[in-house]
Amino acid sequence: MEEFQVKDRSLASQGRLQIEWASAHMPVLNQIKSRFSKKQPFKDVMIGACLHVTKETAVLVDTLMAGGAQVALCGSNPLSTQDDVAAALVEKGTHVFAQRGQTTEQYYYCIHRVLDYKPVITLDDGADLVGTLHSKRTGALKNVKGGTEETTTGVLRLRAMEKTKSLKYPIIAVNDAYTKYLFDNRYGTGQSTIDGILRATTTLLAGKTFVVCGYGWCSRGIAMRAQGMGANVIVTEVNPLRALEAVMNGLRVMPIAEAAVIGDIFVTATGDINIIRKEHMQKMKDGAIIANSGHFNVEISLQDLEDLSTVKKTMRPNLEEYTLKDGRRLYLLAEGRLVNLAAAEGHPSEVMDMSFANQALCAEYLTKTAKMPPKVYTVPKGIDKTIAELKLKAMGIEIDELTSEQKEYLTTWKMGTT
Repeated sequence: MEEFQVKDRSLASQGRLQIEWASAHMPVLNQIKSRFSKKQPFKDVMIGACLHVTKETAVLVDTLMAGGAQVALCGSNPLSTQDDVAAALVEKGTHVFAQRGQTTEQYYYCIHRVLDYKPVITLDDGADLVGTLHSKRTGALKNVKGGTEETTTGVLRLRAMEKTKSLKYPIIAVNDAYTKYLFDNRYGTGQSTIDGILRATTTLLAGKTFVVCGYGWCSRGIAMRAQGMGANVIVTEVNPLRALEAVMNGLRVMPIAEAAVIGDIFVTATGDINIIRKEHMQKMKDGAIIANSGHFNVEISLQDLEDLSTVKKTMRPNLEEYTLKDGRRLYLLAEGRLVNLAAAEGHPSEVMDMSFANQALCAEYLTKTAKMPPKVYTVPKGIDKTIAELKLKAMGIEIDELTSEQKEYLTTWKMGTT
């Protein structure tokens, strides 16, 4: 059986340094790793993971392997793999099937290679591993005890599977943990998306009209960071509550058809398909920049952009110029894939520390818990609380504790105004 497939094993020494840097900024995961090394919760357990192959992911893999796990890993996006990190992981004994710049066919080939290892626990980022397992590799389902999912997009897909009774094993929605979405989705996506846009374009954000499509937790972070850099932020939404929140946060809210006329930079982060389409592109000003920070490359209609264009050329890495039939130029970043991972390096290590701590502890929970019915579960509250406590401890921050009197007051109904 094929043991690995990476771009260049000679990059391993560079990858080791990247992993070392990330590990130094992930104290929560390192505390968990120390316990795992002693307790060996994953002894003889095969874990199959479809995650962005980054230096932070490597620290998670190290943590799982320290706990006795064998790990088979593939990338969860064709453009997000850091090839030097992939090479370094191979040296550590991980079965890695990932390289940057894959075709769709190569991408799914790597998912199948991970499934060849018959994982007992799955870790997914977008639910492509789970989707393939349930459609093309159903024979391997009997080996799986449970799994985790880290993205909003993936959780939506899994809940759709649960609703139709298609889901065949329990999966914990790591994305929905407080210590994940309040920090990773908001601060991580916000900073890394801006990072990707700036690396690809070197454009000045101050004074620009910056359109954020959607106002979920990821979009909130993007809007916050763009606003902080002096951009005039517009939000487009379909959810009245989120739209109202954006207004109360001092942002302009309008339909995307109106925003298309005045926007300089557009970023999608909705988890849905064809958010920016032909009718919007036809209204955009010359020089408009379009990027996506949602998991899949479906939020910008790439086919519409191709159909409207007469010339396409690469101006810089991750920056393509499309000249339309009327002479206007639109600029697409990172082929419409996740701009924060394709054009930058993804979320900072400090925030992935908590997200991957959720992955590690939920994997441990699934391993030691009796058989669970096949549905989507929330992260146990104890895990969420533990991660927050470990993070605060690592930051040197102490908090108060309730007195016995305060605890009693919160659990009784008899004490009112005195």
